[in-house]
Amino acid sequence: MTMVIRYSFALALAMWGLAITPIAQGVPDHQPPPTFRSALDVVTIHASVRDRQGRLITGLTPSDFEIRDNGQIRPILSLRSDRDSPISLAFLVDMSGSMRLSGKTAMARQAYGSVLSQLRQGHDEAALFTFDEALHERRGFTRDIDSLSGALSDFDAYGATSLYDASAAVARRLAALAGSNKAIVVITDGADTSSRMSAGDVSGLAASVDVPVFVVATVPVSEQRPMAARGPRTASDGADLRDLAAWTGGEFIFASTFDETAGAATQLIADLRHQYLLGIESAGDREWRRLDVRVRRPASIVKARTGYYGG
Repeated sequence: MTMVIRYSFALALAMWGLAITPIAQGVPDHQPPPTFRSALDVVTIHASVRDRQGRLITGLTPSDFEIRDNGQIRPILSLRSDRDSPISLAFLVDMSGSMRLSGKTAMARQAYGSVLSQLRQGHDEAALFTFDEALHERRGFTRDIDSLSGALSDFDAYGATSLYDASAAVARRLAALAGSNKAIVVITDGADTSSRMSAGDVSGLAASVDVPVFVVATVPVSEQRPMAARGPRTASDGADLRDLAAWTGGEFIFASTFDETAGAATQLIADLRHQYLLGIESAGDREWRRLDVRVRRPASIVKARTGYYGG
């Protein structure tokens, strides 16, 4: 089901610093000012495609995809798939007080190590951020993946949780990087207690810059069912981490046992390495635009961003 995110015009202005420009002086009312465009404004969309059994679908062509922009089918200008492209990964690890309970600290270290082990030394790049009520940069972006392996050894959980604010800040950091395969991996027990932003706000920001958010929930098995037992919602319903992942083209994953964590890490990195990079022309209107990416094959599941800011 397509998720719809509604944002006020004021929020769009605040995110992107847009300003209303007056019409140039001396232009008659009946004559609009001339507009010049040297090139198309292209919206990039990263999409991973699996079948109902969870197997990656490769070898797709532009004719296999259908992209709707605010409900209208848009022509695909380009399609690329390159599994050798480097990955830029930002780890965002919860260090708030709730992570002290039920072995969550050990689960977080295990999840971090499992995902890190899937990256290629000297080829991919990663950074480590932690958060409580504030964001902390532990290691900046580096291709020396081995140097990150012990970065959580001094894990000391304390304080409140500003998960959504931290996610927004890291999404902006990733947007500034030159690479194409970017993602945030949030490792958390899923409780936000002090953010000013909501999951819907962060989803809009991350989706608009095409940064998928993968949420790895390090909770005991006994706590998984309540977190999983609900259907999809819209931002106005009170979005949470599952929606944040879905709306940005990421995924919400449980990681309690070693096998569960190892499997989740393998799938996460496989999704990033086998993404399709599609391009469509951006709409000219300065507004939030809803995207719906589908594949014209039965039983195919697509993960991709659900919107962008036009103009």
